[in-house]
Amino acid sequence: MVADRGYYRSEELRDCEAANITTYLPKPQTSGNQAKGQFGRDAFHYIAEDDEYECPAGQRLPYHMTTQDKGRRLHCYWTFKCRMCAIKDQCTTGVHRKMTRWEHETVLEKAQDRLDRSPDAVRVRRATVEHPFGTLKAWMGSTHFLTKTLDRVSTEMSLHVLAYNMKRMMNIVGTKSLIEAIGA
Repeated sequence: MVADRGYYRSEELRDCEAANITTYLPKPQTSGNQAKGQFGRDAFHYIAEDDEYECPAGQRLPYHMTTQDKGRRLHCYWTFKCRMCAIKDQCTTGVHRKMTRWEHETVLEKAQDRLDRSPDAVRVRRATVEHPFGTLKAWMGSTHFLTKTLDRVSTEMSLHVLAYNMKRMMNIVGTKSLIEAIGA
């Protein structure tokens, strides 16, 4: 399964992994710290055998507690050595940098590793899937849907997709061949 970053949901990636569905999905870049010029989450390295994170300064952030957030079990890591760190300003404005790790984080790491090994998967998807949607949006104009309610909008979208597919088939196989295939 290949999708763009707008579809990234950690729980759904976990469910795909459980169903043996191979995913190629880029992670959204939403780090508030990186926007402030500080280290992002990817600058911290998780050490599984010790259940700790290592920060860019080489300090270890040990496990401290487990908490619940939006139905997800998160493990929390931090160290009190941040107060004396020479690069603390590049890391956090708080007393110390906290890292959280979802209990199923290994699934997300495997998905990211898979994507890192096959970066063309998302590019191919973008080239094949985005064009039809761009074309449909151009056809529909700035108002997009002319109808209201889910059933009517669904019908309207289905008609747009049908028109796109018919026009595409006419361009590929020709009008006569398409009419013959429809009649068969």
